[in-house]
Amino acid sequence: MDKQTLKKWTPSPLTLILLGLVAYLWFRPPAEVSEENRPAPPWQVALTDGRTLTSDALKGKVVLVNFWATWCPYCRKEKPVIDTFWHDYRDKGFEVVSISVDDPPEKIAEWMHDKDYAFMAAPTNASVTAAFGHVTTVPTSFILDADGHVRHRIAGQVHYPRLEKLVAPLLHPAAQAGTR
Repeated sequence: MDKQTLKKWTPSPLTLILLGLVAYLWFRPPAEVSEENRPAPPWQVALTDGRTLTSDALKGKVVLVNFWATWCPYCRKEKPVIDTFWHDYRDKGFEVVSISVDDPPEKIAEWMHDKDYAFMAAPTNASVTAAFGHVTTVPTSFILDADGHVRHRIAGQVHYPRLEKLVAPLLHPAAQAGTR
């Protein structure tokens, strides 16, 4: 290759910095987990199928409340993981409620259907904000124990081993015994 061709194909320092930033953002650590142990006030959502889901209806289950948006690339990346985990653990007392921070029910339902996700989804509302705070960064998830207490807050993308580490100890001992 001659010098002119080589110079033409050599990236500028700005290009290298931008590529580094994109790589960092794409492959950044998946999430930061904080330990919590606080009761969540009662909350309810209108699911995309029209049913109302209350926090009381989830008592006895370990629940992942996942805040997301259809435009969020990290949310899109974690949804298949959440779906797989839900399928693997739902018979053991695990449930998912996926709360969209900004989409209307019709768009949420269409998106969930297109991706073939069957766990519950709903738009956010005032009772959800009162229970979990005003979540503005997505994805953000909360893990509730069977008594409805917030046990963990996950700021960022979740992955299967982390869900397993945080959820499995909270599942009913009888359900866990069946997995050994």
